[in-house]
Amino acid sequence: MKKTLCGILSATLFLAGCGSAAAEGAAPGHRLLYQGHGSLRIVTAEGKVIYIDPYAGKGYDLPADLILVSHGHQDHTAVDLIKNRNEDCRIITYKEALVNGEYKTYDLGYATVEAVQAGNNPNHDIRSCVGWLITLADGVSVYATGDTSTTDQMAELGSRDIHYAFIVCDGIYNMDMDEAAACAKLINARHSIPYHMAPGKPFDQARAELFDVPNRLIVPAGKEITLE
Repeated sequence: MKKTLCGILSATLFLAGCGSAAAEGAAPGHRLLYQGHGSLRIVTAEGKVIYIDPYAGKGYDLPADLILVSHGHQDHTAVDLIKNRNEDCRIITYKEALVNGEYKTYDLGYATVEAVQAGNNPNHDIRSCVGWLITLADGVSVYATGDTSTTDQMAELGSRDIHYAFIVCDGIYNMDMDEAAACAKLINARHSIPYHMAPGKPFDQARAELFDVPNRLIVPAGKEITLE
């Protein structure tokens, strides 16, 4: 009887151990950290790390696989914050992504990155700014408008069934809340998220709540969400 109980206990511990290993080895979902202002970090289910317009907040410790820079203003270009980079880390800026009016697309395996129109206002020349549409390997997509006002391409993006759209709305250097809401309707993403809403602040809850669209998702600076 004692041997039987020991055998049962050993088998139970083995199965429990196997369960723990499986749980630890399970692939996590995609995660997105809104670092504040115009800065985002995506960690894909495969563990690839993408930084977009590094500048604000924390969370620059994970080794980068891809760094995207939408335009040349200092509050979008702090790539030196990212000290830890994998050997094959790529930095793609607006300079490579927009050449002679042609917007580039990059197939990286774990993600497809498309440069799209941005700027189009007195503070941001459409010829030297891009937004980023990132489609992850399983089809989940994230659009970061970058600094911009309404562009012609936004209506085309409305047919792409974008999952998450981060839409600039500061009303000082870029479009205001009303125009941003109109753009959200054009883009027609499943989740429309206000960002870059108050220069000098990583996040402004009161302004975020002024972003009046049916599919609004408010993500405070420093919060990480699961992309699905």
